[in-house]
Amino acid sequence: MAIVETVSAPAAAGAAGPTRAATRSTWSRFKPIVLALIVPLILLVFWQVATTQQWTRLIPTPYAVGEYMIDFAVGGIYDDAYSATLTTHLLASMSRVYGGFALAALFALPIGILIGRVPTARMVLDPFLQVMRPIPVTAWLPLSMILFGLGAKSAFALVCLGAFYPILLNTIFGVRSVDPKLFEAASMLGCRGNAQFYKVVLPAATPSIFTGLRLGLGLAWFVIVVGEMTGVPQGLGAVIMDGRTLSRTELVICGMIVIGLAGYISDRVVVALGNYLLRWSPNHHG
Repeated sequence: MAIVETVSAPAAAGAAGPTRAATRSTWSRFKPIVLALIVPLILLVFWQVATTQQWTRLIPTPYAVGEYMIDFAVGGIYDDAYSATLTTHLLASMSRVYGGFALAALFALPIGILIGRVPTARMVLDPFLQVMRPIPVTAWLPLSMILFGLGAKSAFALVCLGAFYPILLNTIFGVRSVDPKLFEAASMLGCRGNAQFYKVVLPAATPSIFTGLRLGLGLAWFVIVVGEMTGVPQGLGAVIMDGRTLSRTELVICGMIVIGLAGYISDRVVVALGNYLLRWSPNHHG
């Protein structure tokens, strides 16, 4: 009898080992998702309590917002002017956000590299840019409407302006932060002149550049509401402004939720691209 117990105990322990390992593997896979949902769920519960207890009469319940979000996406519930128009407004805003962001990157990256690498360019351009940088995008709204007129061009210009400075500053920082020892090591290996820019400066500055791209894209989504105050008929910012004018809080909240989700997905795409391009770096993981 003792022999049977002695044999069965290690067998049971051996069977429990894979089970515990599978449980740990499952938890490690779902842990980021579970932890990321904690704060939104707490806010959702607070929102539900605040509206059902009538702490405020101006904010609709989560259920009412969810119902209107479905109508905003596919229609069939309220059938008003905004029913089943989510895709139209989202695509309009995406074209302005990504177009303005791409234009900002097109200008900010070479200017940032130039300022970071050439002292004369830094002395000429940096003071002017530092004076212009603190001016908020909202202050440019009247001037953009004068220069570009009412409509999409003004929104495009404001989004570009909002995304420009984060990309510029992080590019300058990345280029100027390259360790001088890297240049010495490259020279010893026969890499000199312009080749050092491609073999040393760009790889070393790329993590900082991608940080600037993330910040710039986030600010592009941040600015889109201001940009679409310029009289555009379509766009999430226009929907939010219409909701404010019509006192339709559920429409405002739906626009905010869509902007937040679109901005989050855009950020994850930039992070994934950065991780792929920087997979050689053991210290980088966005």
